[in-house]
Amino acid sequence: MLDCLAIGEVMAELRRDVNGDFSVGFAGDTFNTAVYCRRALGASGSVAYMTRLGLDPLSYSAEALARSEDLNTEFIERTEQAQIGIYSVATDDQGERSFSYWRDRSAARGLFADASSHVLLPKARIVYLSGITLAIMPSDARQRLMDALEGLSKSGSALVAFDSNYRPALWEDVETARAVMRHMWDIADIALPSLDDELALFGESDEAAVFERFSRGSWTACAIKRGEKGPVSPNLNSDALPEFRPASKVHDTTAAGDSFNGGYLAAFLRGEGEATCLLAGHDLASQVVQYPGAIVCADAIAKG
Repeated sequence: MLDCLAIGEVMAELRRDVNGDFSVGFAGDTFNTAVYCRRALGASGSVAYMTRLGLDPLSYSAEALARSEDLNTEFIERTEQAQIGIYSVATDDQGERSFSYWRDRSAARGLFADASSHVLLPKARIVYLSGITLAIMPSDARQRLMDALEGLSKSGSALVAFDSNYRPALWEDVETARAVMRHMWDIADIALPSLDDELALFGESDEAAVFERFSRGSWTACAIKRGEKGPVSPNLNSDALPEFRPASKVHDTTAAGDSFNGGYLAAFLRGEGEATCLLAGHDLASQVVQYPGAIVCADAIAKG
């Protein structure tokens, strides 16, 4: 059985440096989390990535990167009808990003699109996905996946971990996004929301309102991400929270939330308590934001 199965979209990343030159990498919210979770678990961990890629050179390079990070790639589908999605990113002096996307023909949009087949997911302790995973799918494929996840959660076959990761431009409309996210929060066992995403989607007045909403859930684990302030959890009293130290510098916030999720899930899989999981996620994210790019060289983090 896998420790973790992550489902979503990996894209080719065109990153502009200070000289205006571009380099090519690969990233995507659930892919980033899978990489960081696999690294944090160490040699004994087993993390698989499920996506759909094309037959183009960039698609093959993305899969090669996944293998180099010791991700299980046997659940990556191929199609000759579409290619890997592409995006470009530029970062300002405060580490904040601006993006341009070419993903309309992304092969990952065809995940679970075959209406004649059931969604078959490999056995895993945790199945992880995000709002982006769901947003890029046609509505019927989205529903098939959610039905499968609900079955896994209710039967106790796997824990479903979810990060809403709300991106308005990917959704048909805000009403659809809200309905899907509400349903996913009902399904999920492990909640990994970001405060900003939840405020933007549900229009709550402040942090306290978001915390109150999540405190009504029955979570196996829950971390509400708040950036440099550190996460909170309705599973812990405030006096039980560890000290969350901010990053010594912020170069690029591209994968802050994704790396937090990876560190958090790895700690959870090791059997750590909630406070330790929160700290593991925050500490990893604090290191990742000090370097450019979504997938930071493991050696750089180790030295940092």
